[in-house]
Amino acid sequence: MTVHGGDVEPVPPEDTHGWGGEDGARPYEMVVVGSVNADLVVRVDRRPAPGETVIGSDLVTHPGGKGANQAVAAARLGARVALLGRIGSDGHGEFLHKALADDGVGLGHLVETPGPSGAALITVGADGDNSIIVSPGVNARLSEDDVAAAAGLLASARVVSLQLESPLATVLAAARTAARVVFNLSPPAVVPDELLALCDPLVVNEHEAALLLGRRGAPGPQARGLLALGPRSVVLTLGAGGAVVAEPGGVTEVPSPRVEAVDTTGAGDAFTGALAWRLAGGDDLATATAFAVRVGAASVRRPGAQSSYPYPEDLEAL
Repeated sequence: MTVHGGDVEPVPPEDTHGWGGEDGARPYEMVVVGSVNADLVVRVDRRPAPGETVIGSDLVTHPGGKGANQAVAAARLGARVALLGRIGSDGHGEFLHKALADDGVGLGHLVETPGPSGAALITVGADGDNSIIVSPGVNARLSEDDVAAAAGLLASARVVSLQLESPLATVLAAARTAARVVFNLSPPAVVPDELLALCDPLVVNEHEAALLLGRRGAPGPQARGLLALGPRSVVLTLGAGGAVVAEPGGVTEVPSPRVEAVDTTGAGDAFTGALAWRLAGGDDLATATAFAVRVGAASVRRPGAQSSYPYPEDLEAL
């Protein structure tokens, strides 16, 4: 990474796996465009009411961010995956770069940028559910120019995975460049019809589905309603209830294995990263979703986001 004053000049892609992306003989199967955050996590017996103070556990810092999480989830399962994103010039940036490199993610387009890295302030309750506040930091500066600089990398990948912790214009530019788009509408936001039309699949949870449709409902009808909005396919995730897949040919319910949840932080990212990797490998959507449900279930059994993500051997008992 090269920094010139306030501007950033991306360096040529590095070859962390022995594959060189667009500059090497063999492209990455999958590219993730998205955020890289430091997750600052505190566990609490109960969340405070407005104006109230509660005592929590020691503060723990984990590598996170939806983009980085998806890339690590796929890499741990065996994917050749690269990440397009930005990290800050602070101590968190160094920590996040090392964590991604240690998991074998291709980092030739991870750009160091003057300013603070993204951070997520996370409280985890006794039931394992979490509440999160995200400070974007330099993730907010991931730009259409960054996408253009990585156009060869994106175009050569079988799947490009996207989320919304990066600017919408950047996400749309990446979607236009990709051969196949897996788009997780998280954090939820209203997006243009053009982006929805490029999704194959659109991945949403029940809250995100309700935002898009303006209503709540049973999973099957919600999935069909989402498909009517224009994406080529839809995956509606249901947490412990598994997922529902909607395609032009019909709707498929995918159950989840039963596990004891310790911490749900990053489970949706583990699911999406696994889904994108299996689609890149040629699985049909229902088969890829069934695998991704197992990965998501495995990830809630341990604390943290990336620290909880399974390797193939961790899935054998599920």
